[in-house]
Amino acid sequence: MVNAPFSTISNRTFENAAAANSIQDKNVTSIALEIHKDCLTPGSENVIGGWTTASVRQVQIGDGSPAQGHQTAEKVGGAWVQVSRLGMPLVNEVVIGLKDKDRFNASKPSGDAQFLTYVSNPTLPALISAIFSPGSNVAPTNFPRTDLLNVFLAGIQGVNRPANLVLSEMLRLNTETAPTAIGMQNKLGLAFGDAAGFPNGRRPIDDVVDISLVAVMGGLCVANGTGNTLGLNTVPGTSLSSTCTSTSVPLGNTALNIHDAVDQARVPFLNRFPFLSTPTPGSGTPAPTQTP
Repeated sequence: MVNAPFSTISNRTFENAAAANSIQDKNVTSIALEIHKDCLTPGSENVIGGWTTASVRQVQIGDGSPAQGHQTAEKVGGAWVQVSRLGMPLVNEVVIGLKDKDRFNASKPSGDAQFLTYVSNPTLPALISAIFSPGSNVAPTNFPRTDLLNVFLAGIQGVNRPANLVLSEMLRLNTETAPTAIGMQNKLGLAFGDAAGFPNGRRPIDDVVDISLVAVMGGLCVANGTGNTLGLNTVPGTSLSSTCTSTSVPLGNTALNIHDAVDQARVPFLNRFPFLSTPTPGSGTPAPTQTP
């Protein structure tokens, strides 16, 4: 995105202008599970939240005289320690400050109150403004950013907010939202009228980078309007409030057009589970023809 001028990233005609697909012949490891919603929803609560973590052993010691065999040069032991956490995309990468990235990676959503300021007063919009519009501010002015607090920590009213809310960062899904047929899905999700799209869950087609850029630059405040349609002017369980309307968004409707100038790769998805396309063979042999 940084390699494209503002006139490019603010016009969807150029949504693939800076494309450079360096991983087009690579695969991404995926674990896909198909689980009936009744197995995931407790009682009358229809909204679920999820996140993943990665852990390593607490101690790693190098062996100066390793035995024969694979990976014998190190010995590991001790308790398992969480070193990574992922729920909503790009939170640790562009929202959490450098000094707290390790702390965030080791934390649980129940302790996210300690990171609230990074969401309510984010640095990314100001950085985008400084890079692409030096001398004039194009970043939203509704501080605290109640729109982002709802999207990342509370869930959006009437979309994916749980009844018994604890402000916490996770990927939330309303299991009662009817899925949109594949041919009708909008890759820009909720902000563009597809209620079954990100941030209400995350589908393979959802362009989460573009959607996140639209959000941080005030696109949801434009959609919220003067009638507080999405309920973004306040944050449940707090006294925080802001005027989340187009008047707080210097870009106005242009905020809805912000993108990273790199479109999704044109790889067809299946119309059935697991929806992801057949992996590229490591041998270089073409993948077998798949039926959508």
